[in-house]
Amino acid sequence: MSTGTGGASTASFKLSEHTRVLAEEGGDVEPGSGQAGMLARSGNIPVGYYKDPEKSALTFRILDGVRYSMPGDWATVEADGTLRLLGRGSVCINTAGEKVFPEEVEEVLKEHASVHDAVVVGVADERWGEAVVAMVEPVAGADLDEAGLVGHVKAKLAEYKAPKRVLAVSTIGRAANGKVDYARLKAEATDRLQAAGR
Repeated sequence: MSTGTGGASTASFKLSEHTRVLAEEGGDVEPGSGQAGMLARSGNIPVGYYKDPEKSALTFRILDGVRYSMPGDWATVEADGTLRLLGRGSVCINTAGEKVFPEEVEEVLKEHASVHDAVVVGVADERWGEAVVAMVEPVAGADLDEAGLVGHVKAKLAEYKAPKRVLAVSTIGRAANGKVDYARLKAEATDRLQAAGR
């Protein structure tokens, strides 16, 4: 996890004989197309989930006669075959018909000098379907500049991925393993925006 220093970066991976990125409508994502797809891996993979045939069927699939594990991660494929991981499909935000992967926006926010940590959630919105909302833990002593952080994201990502609102929190509350409770933060963002009348 990068935390406001700008020095951390996400690991990169390349397509291999055991890795595919599959488009929603079927087939492989074309390298360099910018299209997002679901990551699939073959080779030495588990047989399934213990006593959970439904989850096993969703995660482990046979494609072109080969068994793949598809845990729900999305990626794009650069022209050179490098994979750019976007995040988990389960927390994907659908805003005005566009998909926004929270992790992508979070990484950009965490590059800002005033941000210690950030989590991005989708909050129900009449106009957008879901509005992109950032929960930001500022660096100690830093003031939250909502417009500045939104502008920072817009300078690096497509405009529709930028948060509609940025809310300060005293702590993101990550677990010891770094995981985030997206449901809790989404509920907090919803409650705070409703109380403020948006």
